Amino acid sequence: MLTSLQNPLVKQLRKLQQAKARAEQGFFLIEGTHLLEAACAVSYPLEIVCCTEDWQSRYPQLWDQASRQAVRTELVSAAVLEAIATTVHPDGVIATAQRRGQIPDQRIATPGISAQPIQLGVGLETLQDPGNLGTIIRTAAAAGVDRLWLSADSVDLDHPKVLRASAGQWFRLPMQVSLDLATDLQAQQSTGVQIISTLPTADRTYWQVDFTRPTIVLLGNEGAGLSQRLAGIADLAVRIPQVAEVESLNVGIAAALLLYEARRQLTAARQMPNTEV
Repeated sequence: MLTSLQNPLVKQLRKLQQAKARAEQGFFLIEGTHLLEAACAVSYPLEIVCCTEDWQSRYPQLWDQASRQAVRTELVSAAVLEAIATTVHPDGVIATAQRRGQIPDQRIATPGISAQPIQLGVGLETLQDPGNLGTIIRTAAAAGVDRLWLSADSVDLDHPKVLRASAGQWFRLPMQVSLDLATDLQAQQSTGVQIISTLPTADRTYWQVDFTRPTIVLLGNEGAGLSQRLAGIADLAVRIPQVAEVESLNVGIAAALLLYEARRQLTAARQMPNTEV
């Protein structure tokens, strides 16, 4: 059992709390039972699993599954686990895994790898709040989004708060970090996918969009919105109507409104009777 905070492995894992170390090591933290269950459910490759003896005794089946998926397992003291964790009261288990883009697995969407045709997608530019990103990931998964693109100047896709806010859906939604978001989305556009930007000055509301067409919804930075370049590639610009006295909506709420309008239209279209003779 690892009990010393000076242990080299413990020091290495503690560094993963920081973005720089995640980039250098190529790994990120999976904290807590719920996220570990979500990772195991889709066979996401694990590197190291650390847990306390108490946690191991409470979750023997999950421990067995995680151990089979991981390269290495370690029992650690409660003090060591608390030192590795980013949460105040960790529940007894932490794992590490390779970052997206470094896994040779076709279920993980990575730049340069062709994906299934897009019916509904999301493009996020310069998103900074990890809670917002995690919420959008969770909402996108619930609304049946096929793929999410995130500009490289956004908050880390594997920031611990992003994973927690996604409620485990992080492991189920195909996502990629894009070094050139406009170019990547224009590649989708060339296949017939419409690009919808969200702008407060747009003439058209999101209710007036035909979301039964293959669509990618663009959402921008929490304060500045979309850049001119991203807004410029859109086929349509839409706004979310609201009374004049209210400031712009949170980007997570905006995403939910647009994605569920798209889901409503797609569901209604599938339920319509075929009138062709």
